[in-house]
Amino acid sequence: MATKILQKDNPILRQISKPILEKEIKSLKMKKIISDMKKALKSQDDGIAISAIQIGEPVRMFLISKKIFEILGENQEESYEEEKFKDLIFINPKIKKFSKEKQLLEEGCLSVRYLYGKVSRCKKVQIEATDENGNKFSRGFSGLLAQIIQHENDHLDGILFIDKAIDMEEIKPEDLTH
Repeated sequence: MATKILQKDNPILRQISKPILEKEIKSLKMKKIISDMKKALKSQDDGIAISAIQIGEPVRMFLISKKIFEILGENQEESYEEEKFKDLIFINPKIKKFSKEKQLLEEGCLSVRYLYGKVSRCKKVQIEATDENGNKFSRGFSGLLAQIIQHENDHLDGILFIDKAIDMEEIKPEDLTH
């Protein structure tokens, strides 16, 4: 059975997610949450990232699908060779630096179906997190990946993109022509 993605009216999405204890990172419970996040994301053709709270688990974790590297293709500013073939897991992420330079970017969300709007996001971020194997890492991201990280990190603080967006519009799948 597919894991259900909570929608914007669900009060769980407004909770502040709890940090994951170091001893819990490799636990069966966390492995199950990661697996459920992957299943939920796979069930959505347009999904490229998801936070644990979106599947009803208010813990500080999000996942960026390896699909993003296909989308970025050749027009990426940085090389992500080692990540290209796996989903990126961010446990207890903390954005340590935000670039001063911002851009207004189109956003949507799996928990705010078919609403889209423009959100001002920093062009670059430096993030510290732990992966699913308990390894801490720190690295910078720019462009679309920086945008995704800021969007998912907002989820962990109970913030939805519609709280920040301007020029909102509804675009249903049947309105899209391929």
